[in-house]
Amino acid sequence: MGKINKTLGEFIIENQSSFQYTTGELSKLIHAIRLAAKVVNHEVNKAGLVDILGEAGDTNVQGEDQQKLDVLANEKFIQTLKNREIVCGIASEEEDDFITINSNDEQHQNKYVVLIDPLDGSSNIDVNVSVGTIFSIYRRVTPVGTPVTLEDFLQPGKNQVAAGYIVYGTSTMLVYTTGDGVNGFTLNPAIGTFYLSHPNMEFPETGKIYSVNEGNYIHFPQGVKDYIKYCQKEEEDRPYTSRYIGSLVSDFHRNMIKGGIYMYPKSSKAHKGKLRLLYECNPMAFLAEQANGKAVDGHQRIMDIQPTELHERVPFFCGSKKMVEKAEEFMAKK
Repeated sequence: MGKINKTLGEFIIENQSSFQYTTGELSKLIHAIRLAAKVVNHEVNKAGLVDILGEAGDTNVQGEDQQKLDVLANEKFIQTLKNREIVCGIASEEEDDFITINSNDEQHQNKYVVLIDPLDGSSNIDVNVSVGTIFSIYRRVTPVGTPVTLEDFLQPGKNQVAAGYIVYGTSTMLVYTTGDGVNGFTLNPAIGTFYLSHPNMEFPETGKIYSVNEGNYIHFPQGVKDYIKYCQKEEEDRPYTSRYIGSLVSDFHRNMIKGGIYMYPKSSKAHKGKLRLLYECNPMAFLAEQANGKAVDGHQRIMDIQPTELHERVPFFCGSKKMVEKAEEFMAKK
């Protein structure tokens, strides 16, 4: 992939020809996300110094308490994408409905829609734990020149043209794919530039980490309970290590580098699961598959699921291929 000191901008230009749509619009879109990420990173890093910690006093469409930084990140990403006039629609986990965007020059001429979780794991901000942003990009399916409709957003994950996340941690990283592998870029805060630091990222085929909220163990289906017991059993290559941050971006990022499985199954408390298909599961599944990993809902490929609503929830199992397949074995038995 070339030199480690290559910037994100240089990387996009050099690799644009490998993308099946080479009009330059997608490149501009990635640049807009990069800009918004830097703004949100600045806000996250000063969170303890200004009054943007804690709850905002509202709930989002999922009925979850919004954090002040949820609201701020949502506004920053939407405004940046609007200002660049490169998308025809945006759907956010924090908004009830999708947003239609008109170009000032030509009405509805843009081809892409973006779905975004502006600040995943935001409840961790108060205790200075890593959080992230997740994004997913599709080409619209309705005719160019007309307003976007719900149909443009309710596409299966296999239709994604790009997806990625930004993790705001000890360093800030932007990791994304356009269907040609996964690459990670680390922000140099001194000059505000992302540099290619993790070329060709891939999950190890197997690992020794399982990530699940074991506090919900009693509510899990029996197949999931059996797999967790398998992970804990004393064998040649086990027990595995339990690591759960509670921020999907952070757990996924660690497991992709070290090898592991992330699980958020359905339960007696959340009959359809908790994670959102469009804003969290599909983009992470696209990244996982491009990084030699696997993502399923327990029984089928995540990216084959046909969405029926904007804020649909599904069970989610994602990570190193052999670990996900072993989990599927246990769930199939039950």
